[in-house]
Amino acid sequence: MGRRLARPDREPDSSAGEDVAISPAQRDEVIQWLAKLKYQFHLYPETLALAVSLLDRFLATVKARPKYLNCIAISCFFLAAKTVEEDERVPVLKVLARDSFCGCSPAEIRRMEKIILDKLHWDLHMATPLDFLHIFHAVAVSTRPQLLTVLPKMNPSQHVAVLTKQLLHCMACYQLLQFKGSMLALAIISLELEKLIPDWLSLIIELLQKAQMDSSQLIHCRELVARHLSTLQSALPPNSVYVYSPLKRTLVTCNRGAFRFNPSSVPGPEFSKDNSRPEVPIKGTAGGFYHCLPAPPGCKQASAKRKVEEMEVDDFYDGIKRLYNEDSASEAVALENVGSVCGADVSRQEGKSSPCPPLQPVSVM
Repeated sequence: MGRRLARPDREPDSSAGEDVAISPAQRDEVIQWLAKLKYQFHLYPETLALAVSLLDRFLATVKARPKYLNCIAISCFFLAAKTVEEDERVPVLKVLARDSFCGCSPAEIRRMEKIILDKLHWDLHMATPLDFLHIFHAVAVSTRPQLLTVLPKMNPSQHVAVLTKQLLHCMACYQLLQFKGSMLALAIISLELEKLIPDWLSLIIELLQKAQMDSSQLIHCRELVARHLSTLQSALPPNSVYVYSPLKRTLVTCNRGAFRFNPSSVPGPEFSKDNSRPEVPIKGTAGGFYHCLPAPPGCKQASAKRKVEEMEVDDFYDGIKRLYNEDSASEAVALENVGSVCGADVSRQEGKSSPCPPLQPVSVM
């Protein structure tokens, strides 16, 4: 992607014997690169869809060499951004050439832009597969209002966003280039409707008749799209997830007994069902945090409130209090379930080392 390109003073052709044609793998790779640029510069999905359509139209007109592919792709991307985006959202050409690592200068991009515009007769306002996706989805929702109630925990706009991601993924597949954009969009819509409503087939037949498309081609397109979408994995959440792992050793001791962590009864903070925030343990299970070793009979019984006061100087107690964000009242109720404790001579067995274990990142599948 970062190779320096020669000056495209003339339109790219295949007059030389080397690099005679752009392979399907190279075409798919450069579209995946444009998809990353779309996220990098925070542009609309319509911009990427138009850029891919312009790229395919140009490559169908001119037999370009692979060494010009980066410059052609970034030029189509820049033309699409200037066509779709608002003026303030269009990337500065110098910044686009630098941050995209396309390997060509702004002057080379401008020269390639002129070549692309000449070959496409300055016609950049074309219908993309994403436009047909929006149309078919709007027709489906208007003719089948029950779709609004069976959507899996999302509104129609969020549903279109999911379908858009699938469509852009399919546009980077050379095998699906044989189908028209309308056929590709309808195939994705049909696969989605099949999972949502029982009478999906009648709706797809209606859309086929309105779009005047061949049903046999739709069946073939559906098979290829389903196979290609099987490789699409849902994106991980942008923030990492951390799990608290308790220490499995004695943490607090005194001269008449010892408090120990009980690994079997300390599961650590669990996440809520939506994995959005850790759940705070309830009072009924707070007693399971500590396991009190039997103390000698001479050990005095103290109230729960006094136990809290005695342990305020203990960093371990403060760490647990901050971790679970409990107030002193709930701590007092929790400590009442522990039983007898020792006097105020509380010392740490591990010296000055922090008893709270570090939070470690884990991978979420």
